[in-house]
Amino acid sequence: MTWYSLRVASAARREEAMAALFAAGAQGVHEDGTALVTSFPDEAGARAAAAAAVAADPGATCEVGVAPPVDWATAWRDHARVVTTGRLTIAPPWLAGGLDPRSTVVIEPGMAFGTGDHASTRGATRLLEDAVRPGMTVADLGSGSGVLSIAAARLGAARAWAIENDPEAQGNARENIARNDVGGVVHPLEGDAEVLLPLVAPVDLVVANIISSVIVPLLPVMAAALPPGGIAIVAGILDSEHPEVVAAAERGGWTLRQSCVEEEWWSAQLQRR
Repeated sequence: MTWYSLRVASAARREEAMAALFAAGAQGVHEDGTALVTSFPDEAGARAAAAAAVAADPGATCEVGVAPPVDWATAWRDHARVVTTGRLTIAPPWLAGGLDPRSTVVIEPGMAFGTGDHASTRGATRLLEDAVRPGMTVADLGSGSGVLSIAAARLGAARAWAIENDPEAQGNARENIARNDVGGVVHPLEGDAEVLLPLVAPVDLVVANIISSVIVPLLPVMAAALPPGGIAIVAGILDSEHPEVVAAAERGGWTLRQSCVEEEWWSAQLQRR
């Protein structure tokens, strides 16, 4: 399969350009100096994302080209590392030997989003460590590799629903669930979170590490799934976007409980009023 690379040279409004790439469908963005690099499975998608980046940052310049063939399994393996977020450690299988399985989340890197390498995953995991209580039911929206659902299980959740609409990601998640021996707790569900979350409600805690343009429309669905005082953890939000997210949350009956920023990524706990 031929993939198309997109390189965006952006300096004036770099964070806005990055947010536009994610909103246009980028599954990941690599920072190469001051440039942003991503790829798409078709040229039309890459050019549409380029147009979105320029609309967000009129001074940006874009280059679209055929991406060289990449063995993604090997590429992810080369960059994987062990990450400790607090009480939990996230590690690939070949680096997990000797780690305490009770506090380790073992994730086989693949095309699904969700390893400890991304700041938004680390931020969401730290906030989970503060929020999860033994016996809770957790819904993980846009669960990707299953990393946050498995983390919730490690922290004592009685049940975690791993909701994801990408079949390839769900395949990776099932493998990781089995690898961590949490199949009795973590249950993958494939489909739209807006449809599936009401079906598994009520839950005690919702976590969504996606992007702001997806999270904000889901806030009412999350609120309906939680009891008063229930917590939603949101991540995958650029720090430059967080005032808009907080404003939308407050209008919808949420209170900002705590937040953290790592690199340019903002993560937060919201409490339903």
